[in-house]
Amino acid sequence: MAGDRSRYGLVISALGAIVLGISVFLPWYGVSLTATGIAYIQEVSGQLVAQYGNASLQSYMAGLHGTLDGLAGQQVAALSAHQILHELNVILLALVVLGLLDTLLALARPVATTPAGAGASVVVLGALAAMLVLYRMIDRPSPAGPLLSLSLREGAWLALLGALSMVVGGLWPRVKPATSASEAQLRGAWSGLSGWTPGA
Repeated sequence: MAGDRSRYGLVISALGAIVLGISVFLPWYGVSLTATGIAYIQEVSGQLVAQYGNASLQSYMAGLHGTLDGLAGQQVAALSAHQILHELNVILLALVVLGLLDTLLALARPVATTPAGAGASVVVLGALAAMLVLYRMIDRPSPAGPLLSLSLREGAWLALLGALSMVVGGLWPRVKPATSASEAQLRGAWSGLSGWTPGA
């Protein structure tokens, strides 16, 4: 039908929403100990061992301190948006549900009855999701102040990709009219030659 939004765009938006929803449960941040964090652990453990430990425990802790020095900057854990971004993950999942409803309801209808604006609101939903994801990629949470550092993992990048796919699918070009100019000319020529007009 002329003016209907391309169903390919709706499919891209739906897939983007699904990727965004899955990414909430994937690792967004890699957790690493900073040099300050390792120095703090060594100081606290040294004080505890000096106060409560015996000679063998003190020698064991001295060797452990050397091992801790090698952990500076190395990833020791990973956190998903579901684990660390409690409010944001709920908002992102709500945007996913709304985006899927907008696209899948339009896809479930026959082409002839699909409204011209079907799937258009997914652009707003995807743009909002992309802004929220970008905000949390730039302004990362600080779970333990200067003791730990967070680096971006694949979940954050997939969330951004899913949100941008929702926008791209919503902006997908509209379908060309069913009857093109060349087809109209062909019908006119045929009716002139045969004296028969389509639909007569």
